[in-house]
Amino acid sequence: MPAADLIFKNADVITVDPVKPAADFVAVKGKNIIFAGSKDNLNNFTGPGTKIIDCGGGTLAPGFNDAHCHIFSLLRTLTSIDLSRPEIKSIADIQAAIKEKVKTTAHSVWITGTDYNEFYLAEKRHPTRWEIDEVAPNNPVVLSHRSLHGCVLNSMALNLAGITITTPEPPGAMIDRDVTRDGEPNGFLAEMLGYIREIVMPPITGEELDRGIKLADRQYLSQGITSLQDATVVNNLKRWQHHQHFKEEGLLHSRVYMMIGTETLTEFQNACLHFGDGNEQLRLGAVKIVPSMISEKLHPSQEELNILALRMHQTGFQLAIHAVQTEMVDAIISTYEYLQVNVSDFRARRHRIEHCSECPPQLMERLLKLHPVVVSHPSFSWFSGDRYLATVDKNTIPWLYRIGTMMENGLTIAGASDSPIVPNSPLMGIYGAVTRKTSSGKLLGVEERLTANQVLKMYTINAAYASHEENMKGSITAGKLADFVLLSANPTLVSAEAIPDIKVLMTVIGGKIVWQS
Repeated sequence: MPAADLIFKNADVITVDPVKPAADFVAVKGKNIIFAGSKDNLNNFTGPGTKIIDCGGGTLAPGFNDAHCHIFSLLRTLTSIDLSRPEIKSIADIQAAIKEKVKTTAHSVWITGTDYNEFYLAEKRHPTRWEIDEVAPNNPVVLSHRSLHGCVLNSMALNLAGITITTPEPPGAMIDRDVTRDGEPNGFLAEMLGYIREIVMPPITGEELDRGIKLADRQYLSQGITSLQDATVVNNLKRWQHHQHFKEEGLLHSRVYMMIGTETLTEFQNACLHFGDGNEQLRLGAVKIVPSMISEKLHPSQEELNILALRMHQTGFQLAIHAVQTEMVDAIISTYEYLQVNVSDFRARRHRIEHCSECPPQLMERLLKLHPVVVSHPSFSWFSGDRYLATVDKNTIPWLYRIGTMMENGLTIAGASDSPIVPNSPLMGIYGAVTRKTSSGKLLGVEERLTANQVLKMYTINAAYASHEENMKGSITAGKLADFVLLSANPTLVSAEAIPDIKVLMTVIGGKIVWQS
């Protein structure tokens, strides 16, 4: 037996490996696991150079894998005005936060605020351009909605974007207008945040990128997240190069599977980069497609979506299609039904549905026949459940995030945060799926509850499967990468209400301790 470089002993090891589901210790050599098993074998892997980590009876699990997040949006959030804070209760509070930022910002320099949510504001509406103008007349301002599907610009920002009363609606997007002002844009834009950030605003500086990614890195590691799947539709070759820089400089430790959009695919093809290219630290992922429902109309149309999906499939990429509302889920199921008939390797490609939020029985029946990978968000019941109960049609409530039904019927469900839309805490994801409680203590679809074991798989082996990487990570199995999280308690054994109190004690990536509490 080879002597290990590192041994984790005195641990309650959850391997997520059905062949050997539990172990007493784990041996690591280099960046890989060489053994996980009974303490009776400990001496077989101990040599003069072996470092022993006593886990103190804590629980060692595979590192968490966030299967759908937005790294650059989190980076921006951490370096912008945080409008999700509990004290932001009204548009006046938003104005006060912007006014404070104006004091330290030169004229004409962009000011950004993130994660406002009109549901929690006293006015129950978006702020307007004119309300922002009152406190920031000399700076362009953009406020991003918590969903990342909307934003508000002040007058200076709208002018820089070239948006006026005569600007037509962009395809698949919306410019909201004030009918009392002859249809003048009121500042709210739907499905245009990516355009504003990537085309209108000046590029974020290298110094700002490095500062933001350091903050994001610490947040990911403190949550035990060893792998990230960036599901941002505007990811381009420049962002790929930014990630290469982050990796070379050791600024981002978690492994990255970076999705791209249909608009940026050509850049990667011209650079001779294909699906799955890269390495275990940074890998090129799926093509993300984000259809929209503006004025109850699907964009692109069903026929156009089918053709687009087929064309993307033929490039060799996995697909990841965004679907929230019932109508959207219906459209994506129809598209995948079309693909299944027209390609021979539909199942093998593991095409994904991101969110699949509303899934009534007639759609569930069709979904189960397709067997796509579904990427869902177990913590949404806690962080967004009260808003759902207040705003979603009561007839739709029973069909929200039906991950229990999906899993029981054999679908692979990967766990994700959609960060920064909600905090990127897998432990809160486990709690949310086990209890289906909202933050106020109400219940949301209790029939869809899962066990902690099932949710742990969502954030480990299932997430690895969703990115075609289950052979290298996702379980504590000999030969796989030594990516672990050490927890203060076993989430599969404690009471449901004790799960949020579990602490991340240590995060290990490739056999290296990268974070300790």
